[in-house]
Amino acid sequence: MANALSDVYAMGGKPLTAMNVVCFPSGTMDIGILKEILRGGLDKLREAETILVGGHSVEDKEIKYGLSVTGVVHPKKVITNRGIQLGDLLVLTKPLGTGIINTAIKGEVASKMAIDKIVNIMSTLNKNASLAMQEVGVNACTDITGFGLLGHAVEMVRGTNLGIVIHGLKVPFLPEAQEYAQMGLIPGGTYRNRDFFSRWIEFLPPVPPFVLDILFDPQTSGGLLISVCREKVDRLLQKLKEDYGDGVAIIGEVVALPKEKIIVD
Repeated sequence: MANALSDVYAMGGKPLTAMNVVCFPSGTMDIGILKEILRGGLDKLREAETILVGGHSVEDKEIKYGLSVTGVVHPKKVITNRGIQLGDLLVLTKPLGTGIINTAIKGEVASKMAIDKIVNIMSTLNKNASLAMQEVGVNACTDITGFGLLGHAVEMVRGTNLGIVIHGLKVPFLPEAQEYAQMGLIPGGTYRNRDFFSRWIEFLPPVPPFVLDILFDPQTSGGLLISVCREKVDRLLQKLKEDYGDGVAIIGEVVALPKEKIIVD
């Protein structure tokens, strides 16, 4: 639910309605599990002040759950992922590593502490981050999901005639993500992201290999990556840290060169 709502929040919008899309193996799994999934989604919808207007269910071998969300935003106040300005600072609102830890869960090696951490991160709405950036006034934003931090950063820089520097060692991530990445528990999406987006990225040593894995890690319900002018960044950080704590950090900046590329140092 939190993941489905993020696209609306990232554009400075307010979600209004949602429809469930569910696949479930009712013949082999207790229907009570489906009831708990739907109840959890409804709890998040209430938190988001969004109305459930219906949905679709399909018999399937695997559980799948998602939503189609509709929201509104004033046409003159839309925040896009293409509005970065020279000199902007880049702020990330949630730590990375959920994809790697989810892979460790599938491999049955993730600790309970790691599981609890990512459940909390993934179920935290980007609602308050969206409200904060609307109040402060920012130039661009994207939510960090399947393309990973670097993939979504590439989307922000292409077509702008500007560049981005990401300070790899300043990007917040979960300690367990480092541990599991170094064990080789890397999602397939990480490799696909690296293969596709690396043509727009230059890596400067000495960025450790596990950091690159985390920067390309596909996130489920990740945070927002916000481009904001330097004069407003302190006010934005103050508001974000009230709700998101130490996971909030300045991780980079918008530069003149190299044009439409990203430097990771």
